[in-house]
Amino acid sequence: MASRLIESFDRNAFSHPIYDTVRPWLARLTGWPDHRELSEFAAEAGVQTAGGVPVRFVAPRASDPYYEIRVHETGGVPTRLENWHDLFNALAWLAFPRSKAVINALHAAEIPRESGTRGRLRDLLTILDEGGAVVLCADPELEAMIRGFRWADLFWGARERVLRGLRFVVLGHAVLEQARRPWPGIACKVIFLPHDSDPDAGAVDWLRENTAAGTPKLLAPVPVFGYPGWLPETANREFYADERYFRPLRRVDLGSE
Repeated sequence: MASRLIESFDRNAFSHPIYDTVRPWLARLTGWPDHRELSEFAAEAGVQTAGGVPVRFVAPRASDPYYEIRVHETGGVPTRLENWHDLFNALAWLAFPRSKAVINALHAAEIPRESGTRGRLRDLLTILDEGGAVVLCADPELEAMIRGFRWADLFWGARERVLRGLRFVVLGHAVLEQARRPWPGIACKVIFLPHDSDPDAGAVDWLRENTAAGTPKLLAPVPVFGYPGWLPETANREFYADERYFRPLRRVDLGSE
């Protein structure tokens, strides 16, 4: 099985900074992991649900409309083997155990209240879980550039400040899957934390503070592959003028619920 992982993906791509969050476990893999290996990683790290149930990675059911409730109650995270999306979900549980547990618990609590229609809070949770990132930022002006969609000012004009005082920590497992083949259009929805924060603990605090007003509009979009050095194209100023990837702020972005 060891050759399968190497053949299906260039191992050198794991050196990209976007994989920093899950690198400790990727580095230990010699092939596609099975449920036992992933569960051993979780036990080693003491990963638990918000209710204190040890997290395990298990074979999925054919259909499970109460996925989040079942995970919360049993600790069993349905995981397809030899599947990148599910592998990165498992690794995200290892890298962000508290955040993933709180996201899961909020889903599980909200589902019985929804009458089959997912609400804004669960939309926010799903977007953060699949495509989220934490921005660790020491410079309020850089944060303002992100919120203002001032991509050229941020990634080109202030790139030395970005490299010193702004870091992306990627939580979203769908983004990690997409990043196997990096391209400029990959974007994350982000929350902002102080530069010296623990990303996992900080994300938990953010979630608890924003649950009552939970809506996807709390998450700022960021074309993360504009970060200096994350793609070869970031060495060219003209790259940031391409509005397919670095779109300007428009009136719709300022809309209210």
